[in-house]
Amino acid sequence: MKRHAFAMRTNLGCKGEFRKTLGTIWHTFTEFLDEHNMTNFSMWNVEDIVFGYYETNDQFEFTAQDKEFIGEWESQYGHLYTWISKPFEEMKLMYYDYGIVRESKELIRHSVFITKLLPGAEDEYKSRHDALIEKRQGKINLGPDSNFTIWSAEGYIFGYDEIDITMETEPTEEEKQATIQWETKMLEIMSWFTNHVDWISGECHPAIQRIAWHN
Repeated sequence: MKRHAFAMRTNLGCKGEFRKTLGTIWHTFTEFLDEHNMTNFSMWNVEDIVFGYYETNDQFEFTAQDKEFIGEWESQYGHLYTWISKPFEEMKLMYYDYGIVRESKELIRHSVFITKLLPGAEDEYKSRHDALIEKRQGKINLGPDSNFTIWSAEGYIFGYDEIDITMETEPTEEEKQATIQWETKMLEIMSWFTNHVDWISGECHPAIQRIAWHN
């Protein structure tokens, strides 16, 4: 399975029209997803940023015909947004911990987050997360987290995580302190758009919203 992500920014005053347009083209859009076996598709929005995620088989590649078809949408609706990622190109993978991916998403809670790196901090961010992968030593995470992936584009960080709610437990005090230590260190090199660490930083950010989903 291939995991894909994309990101864009709605242009000033265009968020409402962007969402309305999504509804207008949704039937045709989901037909395109089905024809290409693109599954577990979702789109998320916080402030003016839109993040998307989907999965394909390992052999998937956009054809010239696909690009032409999507280009027709761009010509009609491209005035509503500006790309953060590059169309038809994969965003830079910064971290992964896929664990055991649940085929059924009925009892899944998503954690999708967006941050902005300080200038020149991308290598440090990647290094810190590479250390987590090395520390794992190939051990498979049984849950509750799975499909956890982080990408980067234009200095933004985009994280996607699927959490099995049947395995969730209240964090222990030790786990809370470990989270505080990690996130406080990460705040040295980035700032948040979503509200995931507001309980630590004391700041107030909006919660990210899922604006579309198709499986």
